[in-house]
Amino acid sequence: MSNDTALFLGQFLRAPTTIGALAPSSRRLAAAVCAPVPERGEPTVVELGPGTGSFTSEIQQRLGGRGHHLAVEVNEPMVRLLSERFPTVDVAHADAARVGELLSERGLRQADVVVSGLPWAAFPQKLQHELLDAVTAAMGQGAAFTTFSYIHAIPLASARRFRALLAERFEEVVPGRTVWRNTPPAFVFHARRPRP
Repeated sequence: MSNDTALFLGQFLRAPTTIGALAPSSRRLAAAVCAPVPERGEPTVVELGPGTGSFTSEIQQRLGGRGHHLAVEVNEPMVRLLSERFPTVDVAHADAARVGELLSERGLRQADVVVSGLPWAAFPQKLQHELLDAVTAAMGQGAAFTTFSYIHAIPLASARRFRALLAERFEEVVPGRTVWRNTPPAFVFHARRPRP
């Protein structure tokens, strides 16, 4: 078992509703989730729930030193790990619902891309609404939001409710293909143009 997997498992056992995963995401899932990160310009990329950094690494690779990468993580051991592992990433130890405030504190107007590793299907309805309200309020008009869901969560009422919420909050929601080479298998949602 890798150190990252051991950390994930330990933190999951302590707080399964905030961690939501037993192991870090695979590189294939990271590539699929981070696809909307632009290859040009100086984008502001917000990453919610980076965990041990599977998506963080992919975002950094795509940015290649451009723009501003804000990673918002609520779990303190993971914040320490991320800060050591990715010294050029702006890692904030905070709740994802504070995303707008965190951008404002840094003099950043809006996010161009929001990449989410949050366990949406594990959240109650009120928290799903609160977090997605905060996310959409922090996004520019043409911004992209991407997240993923584990395949075993598809039938859950909370997962169905979240998919309906995405369709309500964004003009365009495109489900990606299933990433079978992930533990567990997962599929990606790409959403664009938050509704006012």
